Amino acid sequence: MMLTRMVCALALLGGVLSCAAQAQPVARRANAPSAAGAASNRVVTDTRRRSQDAPFSFRGVALGITIDEFRAGSAVRATPLGSVPICETDVQAGALGMRLKSPDSLSVACRWAHRDDERWTVSQAVVDGAPALEHVMRFTRIDGQGALRLYEMSFVIDELTAEDLRDALEDRYGPPRLATRNAAAPGAMPMYVWENAVSSITLCFLPGSRNGTLTYLLKGSDAWMKAVLRQWQASGADAG
Repeated sequence: MMLTRMVCALALLGGVLSCAAQAQPVARRANAPSAAGAASNRVVTDTRRRSQDAPFSFRGVALGITIDEFRAGSAVRATPLGSVPICETDVQAGALGMRLKSPDSLSVACRWAHRDDERWTVSQAVVDGAPALEHVMRFTRIDGQGALRLYEMSFVIDELTAEDLRDALEDRYGPPRLATRNAAAPGAMPMYVWENAVSSITLCFLPGSRNGTLTYLLKGSDAWMKAVLRQWQASGADAG
């Protein structure tokens, strides 16, 4: 009888150890998604931390780069293939009488364009995988004398793309600093703003069309523009 109980105990112990051994891989597999989720959270946290110190960028095109760096960029964020940046005096400088494509312009606006039937046609920037309705990249001499630098990127996108982009921006940068969601109110213009120490991203849904406007902006650019304007007016320069 004693022998029988010993055999049963050994068999039971062997079964428990066997089950425990089988359970370990299962436990590891069960913990794997948790580990993967933790790693993903660390990546998101690191991305958000880095975004606090550097200007925001649109698919690798960063605010603050020079116009030469923008033109030399190997990747064009527009369709069709073969599009290139075309730059001319911005409307703000044109209103002062500066000539188009003047190298001395107060500010310069660039758009991606392509050759179509022996003429230039504006291309469509690709935002969140969809062609934008409009786009413009604006440059100015931030320090009043140096190279033209990218201070604003603006895009007009359709409502569905804007909604998807809003979620993508929140995933990447966290909740917006400002969020007005009164979409049901007459004439409402829901707006979402993300910002860091040096730049901001504003996504705004337009009333009526419900298209979205997406704007990347360097902080302080309005002050730089006004300072350059005052300098240009005070000098009486006939830059074009």
